[in-house]
Amino acid sequence: MNHVVKVVSVNVGTPKTVMIDGKPLTTGIYKQPVDEPLTLTKLNFAGDGQADLVHHGGPDKAVCVYPSEHLSVWERLYHCSFAAGAFGENLTISGLTEEHVCIGDVFAVGTAVVQVSQPRQPCFKLAKRHGIKELPLKMQETGYTGFYFRVLQEGIVTQGDILRLVKRSKTPLSVQYINRIAYIEKSNVEAIQTIIEEPALSKDWREWFSNRLHQLKR
Repeated sequence: MNHVVKVVSVNVGTPKTVMIDGKPLTTGIYKQPVDEPLTLTKLNFAGDGQADLVHHGGPDKAVCVYPSEHLSVWERLYHCSFAAGAFGENLTISGLTEEHVCIGDVFAVGTAVVQVSQPRQPCFKLAKRHGIKELPLKMQETGYTGFYFRVLQEGIVTQGDILRLVKRSKTPLSVQYINRIAYIEKSNVEAIQTIIEEPALSKDWREWFSNRLHQLKR
């Protein structure tokens, strides 16, 4: 990886209840950019929170990351604005997409050290926020899902910080590849087995793929 990877925006927000389609929805998906340095702990950024702690948050999903390169793609497709934080991400970055980032990649950013743990799994709240019913499915189909970091070393992160690759897995599996097996080549037993064996993969995704493998072998 010989190009610069940069933090375009650090975005945080706590859960709030909004009215969508006449119904209340409590969500932490509304993140706002923050200019000042923020403390990153093992669980999240200071000032950040999630509403659904079953499907969001936790050590394996401490930081949601989204490549800024995709924002213009969605703007062209849906003819509306997608700014930093539009996908509920904590870090909007440039210079690194799902094609080139791998599960287990370790990055130094600010004074923190983070590791890629899994792809982001788009949920219905993205559709609700933007009023685009098909958005989560489109994210899966394109592979433009974003991904998550776990925090190996707590520290301070600021807008403009550079992400420096420190370490890569011995068997690098890109987030794009994981997404393809998750959503397109769903019956690829050999690929699923390889993914399960990646030690840096999050517990949730290992269990998810393991269950699929079990079903395929029945």
